[in-house]
Amino acid sequence: QIIHHGIAHELIDEFRTQMKCYFDLPHDEKIRHKRNERNARGFFDDELTKQRRDWKEAIDIGVPGSRDWSVPDNNSENACLDGFNLFPNSEDLPNFRPTIVKYFEACSKLSDELAILMAEGLGYNEENIGQKDNTDDSSLLESLRRHHTSYLRMNYYPVCPSTTETDGGPQPLGISPHKDAGFLTVLVQDDDCHSLQVARHVSDNENVAFDDMDWFTVKPVSGALTINTGDMAMIWSNGKYKAPLHRVKTDPIKVRYSAPFFYNPGYSTLVEPLRSGRGALQKYKPCLWGYFRALRFAGDLTDLGVEIQISDFEELDGEGKAKKSDHIQKQVQFSKMANFHEPFSVEKFRPLLQGTS
Repeated sequence: QIIHHGIAHELIDEFRTQMKCYFDLPHDEKIRHKRNERNARGFFDDELTKQRRDWKEAIDIGVPGSRDWSVPDNNSENACLDGFNLFPNSEDLPNFRPTIVKYFEACSKLSDELAILMAEGLGYNEENIGQKDNTDDSSLLESLRRHHTSYLRMNYYPVCPSTTETDGGPQPLGISPHKDAGFLTVLVQDDDCHSLQVARHVSDNENVAFDDMDWFTVKPVSGALTINTGDMAMIWSNGKYKAPLHRVKTDPIKVRYSAPFFYNPGYSTLVEPLRSGRGALQKYKPCLWGYFRALRFAGDLTDLGVEIQISDFEELDGEGKAKKSDHIQKQVQFSKMANFHEPFSVEKFRPLLQGTS
């Protein structure tokens, strides 16, 4: 958790107020702006994590395809792989959009500063990194700054009457155990309801059931923001920065609000380990963010039945042998088929993603 993060407490307070006002809207009003298989952005209350429905409502707002918030949200210039933003009616919530945009941009600036510090933690700076984006000659940090495809998710977790197993079914969870897919996450937690839990590090090669892991609750420090490392930073750092497994518990008494800002690479970015020049073994193959993101969204929204993890991009398996994964070739095909300036369609890419093409 970080304090002195540079985002005014007044802005965070106003952001929280607007977030609560949004979820107070009638359900019929929110459902009018529901996301779908052609648009990853908007309201939803039926997300699947690890093929299990989350106990929450949420809305995703992302950087516009035009990168210009003054362009109308449904303008064709704003089309991108994640779709279009679906804001509520300004007559219902006149201060919602301006506040969200201001907070979004503040998180973008903070994320850039954190990414620079993460590079310095590995012994690099912006000038000597040298990893290239496949669209230009900039480093990954510069690519993130100029082409990031970040989105802000606002979550509302209602009271859950049962927080234990019932009728032989699993215990309800706000979000099932998962790792964040992007580069890093800036999270506003709920000061009153402490439900975020992180598993003490477990190797991807260890076969440990989620319920048998050692979970601890992340209690928010007043005025602080919680920072999480994502899968792309784990690849980029060659495994030195770990993407932690985490979940959200349900609560039988309190509601919970939270808002993660996911700082994500450009869709066409091939994320790969930094080249240290010291003969270090490269642990991961390059990963195309647009492909990784599309598969994660498809899995959250539908019963596609195809999982993707950064372990699919590891160079070696647990026995030290060269590891093979269908995702390596599929992401090449995806890059040839996809137009990152138009919304991703689950149905269009289903044959490729399921391996039937």
